Amino acid sequence: MIGFLRGRIVAKQPPLLLLDVNGVGYELEAPMSTFYDLPETGAEVTVHTHLVVREDAHLLFAFGTEAERSLFRQLIKVTGVGARVAITLLSGTTVEQFARAVQDEDIASLTRLPGVGKKTAERLIVEMRDRLKEVAGEGAGAAAFTRAPASAADEAFDALVALGYKPQEATRMIKGVDTEGLASQEIIRRALQSIARKS
Repeated sequence: MIGFLRGRIVAKQPPLLLLDVNGVGYELEAPMSTFYDLPETGAEVTVHTHLVVREDAHLLFAFGTEAERSLFRQLIKVTGVGARVAITLLSGTTVEQFARAVQDEDIASLTRLPGVGKKTAERLIVEMRDRLKEVAGEGAGAAAFTRAPASAADEAFDALVALGYKPQEATRMIKGVDTEGLASQEIIRRALQSIARKS
């Protein structure tokens, strides 16, 4: 199993990432949550990886954090959720937001995620609840799976999604704002102003 890779970014074409590791080019697939935080092409980066072996291919997936990879590994154990669906799901939410939705049995939030219908959302709640507890009990890297009070940024994210923005759009909007010390209303205002300036 390949646990992580450290190398130079050769190309970024979501969901594909090409990494040069000592002269060997690794093709990886990564969720948008990882792409948002990647440095520019040519920079060196370290990513956590998970290898999926199929009869017709070996697929290597990359994650910016251990928490993302841990959630991915739990998601692919859910009935009907394969690696591609798990990557798509991670592209539309953060680990903390997903864990909170499962713990709160928030079907509405889950069905806003790409590729998640009502039946899949219900299955995620049933099958992931205990798995999130298992991850939380493993210790290292598990803190992200425990319930935490909603931050101002999380509240702003929920509000932007409620306004009709797709989860990945809302995430991008919030990442464009320095949220330190701001209330959720101010984060929303600045995020919307940023979009207005670009349009």
